[in-house]
Amino acid sequence: MSVTGLAIIYIIIWWVVFFAILPIDVNRNKSVIIDGEDPGSPENPKMLKKFLYCTGITTIIFVIIYLLMKYEYLNLRDIVV
Repeated sequence: MSVTGLAIIYIIIWWVVFFAILPIDVNRNKSVIIDGEDPGSPENPKMLKKFLYCTGITTIIFVIIYLLMKYEYLNLRDIVV
């Protein structure tokens, strides 16, 4: 598989994992209420922590998928066609 195909697979996996872990570890109790702000939005969404976790999880999943494709246990071309 080409580098472009591998990059696309990585990006797709990253976004799926990101949206899966986004609601984890969110405290919705606010100490200060601001008019016009969504009452359900968190004060501190901890985005850097979630970004790092997401990148780590995605890398592990991607390496597993890459190895499965390299040793021909998983052939994406046969699944699509």
